[in-house]
Amino acid sequence: MRARKILRLSGADTRDFLQGLVTSDVTKIDQGLVYAAMLTPQGKYIADFFLAADGDDVLLDGDAEQADALQKRLAMYRLRAKVEISATDLQVKRGTGPAPEGALADPRHPDLGWRLIGNVSGEDGSDWDALHVAHCIPQAGIELGPDSYILEAGFEALQGVDFRKGCYVGQEVTARMKHKTELRKGLRRVEINGKAPVGSEITANGKVVGTLFSQAGDRAIAYLRFDRAKGEMRAGDATLHWQA
Repeated sequence: MRARKILRLSGADTRDFLQGLVTSDVTKIDQGLVYAAMLTPQGKYIADFFLAADGDDVLLDGDAEQADALQKRLAMYRLRAKVEISATDLQVKRGTGPAPEGALADPRHPDLGWRLIGNVSGEDGSDWDALHVAHCIPQAGIELGPDSYILEAGFEALQGVDFRKGCYVGQEVTARMKHKTELRKGLRRVEINGKAPVGSEITANGKVVGTLFSQAGDRAIAYLRFDRAKGEMRAGDATLHWQA
Protein backbone atom coordinates (compact mmCIF):
# COMPACT_ATOMS: atom_id res chain seq x y z
CA MET A 1 0.00 0.00 0.00
CA ARG A 2 1.26 3.46 -0.86
CA ALA A 3 1.78 5.53 2.28
CA ARG A 4 -1.20 7.53 3.48
CA LYS A 5 -1.44 10.84 5.33
CA ILE A 6 -4.41 12.05 7.33
CA LEU A 7 -5.42 15.71 7.34
CA ARG A 8 -7.88 17.14 9.85
CA LEU A 9 -10.33 19.85 8.84
CA SER A 10 -12.11 21.62 11.66
CA GLY A 11 -14.24 24.69 12.15
CA ALA A 12 -17.84 25.76 11.70
CA ASP A 13 -17.67 25.94 7.89
CA THR A 14 -15.81 22.68 7.26
CA ARG A 15 -18.53 20.62 5.59
CA ASP A 16 -19.92 23.45 3.47
CA PHE A 17 -16.35 24.32 2.44
CA LEU A 18 -15.65 20.78 1.27
CA GLN A 19 -19.07 20.45 -0.39
CA GLY A 20 -18.16 23.29 -2.74
CA LEU A 21 -14.79 21.78 -3.67
CA VAL A 22 -14.91 18.00 -3.98
CA THR A 23 -16.67 15.68 -6.43
CA SER A 24 -18.85 13.73 -3.95
CA ASP A 25 -21.67 14.64 -1.59
CA VAL A 26 -20.12 15.52 1.77
CA THR A 27 -23.55 15.50 3.44
CA LYS A 28 -23.35 11.69 3.36
CA ILE A 29 -20.28 11.64 5.60
CA ASP A 30 -22.22 10.67 8.73
CA GLN A 31 -23.37 7.49 6.95
CA GLY A 32 -19.84 6.23 6.30
CA LEU A 33 -16.72 6.94 4.27
CA VAL A 34 -17.10 9.25 1.30
CA TYR A 35 -14.74 8.71 -1.64
CA ALA A 36 -14.03 11.88 -3.58
CA ALA A 37 -11.56 13.79 -5.69
CA MET A 38 -10.39 17.34 -6.08
CA LEU A 39 -10.09 18.68 -9.61
CA THR A 40 -8.66 21.65 -11.42
CA PRO A 41 -11.13 24.19 -12.85
CA GLN A 42 -10.51 22.42 -16.17
CA GLY A 43 -11.82 19.17 -14.70
CA LYS A 44 -8.49 17.36 -14.42
CA TYR A 45 -7.47 15.22 -11.47
CA ILE A 46 -5.48 16.67 -8.57
CA ALA A 47 -5.99 14.07 -5.84
CA ASP A 48 -8.42 11.42 -4.61
CA PHE A 49 -9.15 10.64 -0.97
CA PHE A 50 -11.61 9.38 1.61
CA LEU A 51 -13.50 11.68 3.95
CA ALA A 52 -14.53 10.47 7.42
CA ALA A 53 -16.52 12.24 10.13
CA ASP A 54 -14.77 12.69 13.48
CA GLY A 55 -17.36 14.50 15.54
CA ASP A 56 -17.74 17.89 13.90
CA ASP A 57 -14.32 17.55 12.27
CA VAL A 58 -13.57 15.81 8.98
CA LEU A 59 -10.57 13.51 8.49
CA LEU A 60 -9.14 13.37 4.97
CA ASP A 61 -7.35 10.07 4.19
CA GLY A 62 -5.14 10.73 1.17
CA ASP A 63 -2.02 9.59 -0.61
CA ALA A 64 1.03 10.78 1.35
CA GLU A 65 2.83 12.06 -1.73
CA GLN A 66 -0.11 14.30 -2.59
CA ALA A 67 -0.89 15.48 0.94
CA ASP A 68 1.30 18.60 1.19
CA ALA A 69 0.19 19.99 -2.15
CA LEU A 70 -3.43 19.14 -1.37
CA GLN A 71 -3.23 20.89 1.99
CA LYS A 72 -1.86 24.02 0.31
CA ARG A 73 -4.60 23.97 -2.32
CA LEU A 74 -7.31 23.58 0.30
CA ALA A 75 -5.81 26.51 2.20
CA MET A 76 -5.82 28.58 -1.01
CA TYR A 77 -9.58 28.05 -1.38
CA ARG A 78 -10.34 28.70 2.27
CA LEU A 79 -10.45 32.52 1.99
CA ARG A 80 -12.66 33.69 4.89
CA ALA A 81 -14.25 30.34 5.65
CA LYS A 82 -14.01 29.20 9.27
CA VAL A 83 -11.89 26.13 8.54
CA GLU A 84 -8.58 24.97 9.96
CA ILE A 85 -6.52 22.40 8.02
CA SER A 86 -3.76 20.49 9.81
CA ALA A 87 -1.65 17.38 9.33
CA THR A 88 -2.01 14.58 11.88
CA ASP A 89 -0.07 11.51 13.00
CA LEU A 90 -3.08 9.26 12.45
CA GLN A 91 -2.64 6.15 10.31
CA VAL A 92 -4.74 3.80 8.20
CA LYS A 93 -5.31 0.09 8.63
CA ARG A 94 -7.29 -1.89 6.06
CA GLY A 95 -8.50 -5.40 5.40
CA THR A 96 -11.12 -7.60 3.81
CA GLY A 97 -11.83 -9.94 6.73
CA PRO A 98 -13.94 -9.22 9.82
CA ALA A 99 -13.95 -5.48 10.45
CA PRO A 100 -12.64 -4.20 13.78
CA GLU A 101 -14.58 -1.73 15.88
CA GLY A 102 -14.59 1.71 14.32
CA ALA A 103 -13.75 0.51 10.81
CA LEU A 104 -15.79 1.79 7.87
CA ALA A 105 -16.58 0.08 4.59
CA ASP A 106 -14.58 1.13 1.54
CA PRO A 107 -17.28 2.74 -0.63
CA ARG A 108 -15.60 1.98 -3.96
CA HIS A 109 -16.46 -1.75 -4.04
CA PRO A 110 -17.65 -4.32 -1.45
CA ASP A 111 -14.65 -6.56 -2.15
CA LEU A 112 -12.29 -3.81 -0.93
CA GLY A 113 -13.36 -4.41 2.65
CA TRP A 114 -12.83 -1.81 5.34
CA ARG A 115 -10.58 1.04 6.42
CA LEU A 116 -9.78 2.12 9.98
CA ILE A 117 -8.24 5.50 10.80
CA GLY A 118 -6.42 5.34 14.11
CA ASN A 119 -3.02 4.97 15.72
CA VAL A 120 -1.93 1.82 13.89
CA SER A 121 -1.29 1.15 10.21
CA GLY A 122 -1.23 -2.22 8.49
CA GLU A 123 -2.99 -4.70 6.28
CA ASP A 124 -4.47 -8.17 6.75
CA GLY A 125 -2.66 -10.00 3.97
CA SER A 126 -5.26 -9.43 1.26
CA ASP A 127 -3.97 -9.41 -2.30
CA TRP A 128 -4.64 -5.74 -2.95
CA ASP A 129 -3.00 -5.69 -6.38
CA ALA A 130 -5.32 -8.46 -7.54
CA LEU A 131 -8.36 -6.72 -6.07
CA HIS A 132 -7.50 -3.40 -7.69
CA VAL A 133 -7.01 -4.99 -11.08
CA ALA A 134 -10.08 -7.25 -10.81
CA HIS A 135 -12.35 -4.25 -10.22
CA CYS A 136 -10.37 -1.68 -12.26
CA ILE A 137 -9.66 0.49 -9.21
CA PRO A 138 -7.23 3.28 -10.17
CA GLN A 139 -4.47 4.34 -7.80
CA ALA A 140 -2.79 7.70 -7.30
CA GLY A 141 0.58 7.89 -8.96
CA ILE A 142 -0.15 4.86 -11.16
CA GLU A 143 -3.38 5.07 -13.13
CA LEU A 144 -4.26 8.52 -11.77
CA GLY A 145 -2.16 11.51 -12.75
CA PRO A 146 -2.46 15.21 -13.60
CA ASP A 147 -3.84 14.47 -17.09
CA SER A 148 -6.60 12.16 -15.82
CA TYR A 149 -10.31 12.84 -16.12
CA ILE A 150 -12.21 11.07 -13.36
CA LEU A 151 -14.98 9.74 -15.62
CA GLU A 152 -12.38 8.08 -17.85
CA ALA A 153 -10.94 6.61 -14.64
CA GLY A 154 -14.28 5.07 -13.64
CA PHE A 155 -15.12 7.29 -10.68
CA GLU A 156 -18.86 7.13 -11.29
CA ALA A 157 -18.91 3.36 -10.72
CA LEU A 158 -16.63 3.81 -7.67
CA GLN A 159 -19.01 6.27 -5.94
CA GLY A 160 -16.40 8.97 -6.44
CA VAL A 161 -18.59 11.58 -8.13
CA ASP A 162 -22.14 12.77 -7.50
CA PHE A 163 -24.13 14.43 -10.30
CA ARG A 164 -26.91 15.67 -8.02
CA LYS A 165 -24.91 17.48 -5.34
CA GLY A 166 -24.45 20.82 -7.06
CA CYS A 167 -21.36 22.81 -7.98
CA TYR A 168 -17.74 22.01 -7.17
CA VAL A 169 -14.43 22.89 -8.78
CA GLY A 170 -14.24 21.19 -12.19
CA GLN A 171 -17.96 20.32 -12.14
CA GLU A 172 -18.82 21.95 -15.46
CA VAL A 173 -16.32 19.89 -17.48
CA THR A 174 -17.21 16.68 -15.62
CA ALA A 175 -20.94 17.17 -16.16
CA ARG A 176 -20.43 17.92 -19.84
CA MET A 177 -18.44 14.70 -20.26
CA LYS A 178 -21.27 12.82 -18.56
CA HIS A 179 -24.25 14.30 -20.37
CA LYS A 180 -23.07 15.66 -23.71
CA THR A 181 -20.29 13.39 -24.93
CA GLU A 182 -19.55 9.69 -25.30
CA LEU A 183 -16.33 8.59 -23.66
CA ARG A 184 -13.86 7.47 -26.29
CA LYS A 185 -11.00 6.65 -23.92
CA GLY A 186 -10.68 5.30 -20.42
CA LEU A 187 -9.38 2.69 -17.98
CA ARG A 188 -10.38 -0.89 -18.69
CA ARG A 189 -9.38 -4.33 -17.45
CA VAL A 190 -7.57 -6.40 -20.06
CA GLU A 191 -6.24 -9.93 -20.33
CA ILE A 192 -2.46 -10.07 -20.57
CA ASN A 193 0.02 -12.78 -21.46
CA GLY A 194 3.52 -11.82 -20.35
CA LYS A 195 4.73 -8.77 -18.46
CA ALA A 196 5.61 -5.20 -19.31
CA PRO A 197 6.54 -2.19 -17.14
CA VAL A 198 3.90 0.20 -15.87
CA GLY A 199 3.58 2.99 -18.39
CA SER A 200 4.36 0.79 -21.41
CA GLU A 201 2.82 1.90 -24.67
CA ILE A 202 0.11 -0.39 -26.03
CA THR A 203 -0.11 -0.84 -29.79
CA ALA A 204 -2.42 -2.61 -32.24
CA ASN A 205 -2.02 -2.82 -35.99
CA GLY A 206 0.98 -0.54 -35.78
CA LYS A 207 -0.93 2.24 -33.99
CA VAL A 208 -0.72 3.42 -30.39
CA VAL A 209 -3.95 2.50 -28.61
CA GLY A 210 -3.16 3.15 -24.96
CA THR A 211 -0.97 2.67 -21.90
CA LEU A 212 -0.45 -0.32 -19.63
CA PHE A 213 -0.69 0.12 -15.86
CA SER A 214 -1.12 -2.28 -12.92
CA GLN A 215 -0.83 -6.04 -13.49
CA ALA A 216 -1.92 -9.03 -11.38
CA GLY A 217 -1.57 -12.50 -12.85
CA ASP A 218 -3.13 -12.64 -16.29
CA ARG A 219 -5.07 -9.40 -15.90
CA ALA A 220 -4.11 -5.74 -16.01
CA ILE A 221 -5.51 -2.21 -16.04
CA ALA A 222 -4.99 -0.31 -19.26
CA TYR A 223 -5.91 3.14 -20.51
CA LEU A 224 -7.36 2.54 -23.97
CA ARG A 225 -8.61 4.42 -26.97
CA PHE A 226 -11.73 2.36 -27.54
CA ASP A 227 -12.00 2.66 -31.30
CA ARG A 228 -8.48 1.29 -31.81
CA ALA A 229 -8.26 -1.29 -29.01
CA LYS A 230 -9.37 -4.27 -31.06
CA GLY A 231 -7.94 -7.72 -31.60
CA GLU A 232 -4.50 -8.58 -30.30
CA MET A 233 -2.55 -5.73 -28.74
CA ARG A 234 1.04 -5.56 -27.56
CA ALA A 235 2.92 -3.86 -24.74
CA GLY A 236 6.62 -4.66 -24.67
CA ASP A 237 6.88 -8.47 -24.85
CA ALA A 238 3.30 -8.98 -23.60
CA THR A 239 0.15 -9.53 -25.63
CA LEU A 240 -3.19 -8.12 -24.53
CA HIS A 241 -6.87 -8.56 -25.37
CA TRP A 242 -9.87 -6.46 -24.42
CA GLN A 243 -13.51 -7.19 -25.01
CA ALA A 244 -15.71 -4.10 -25.13
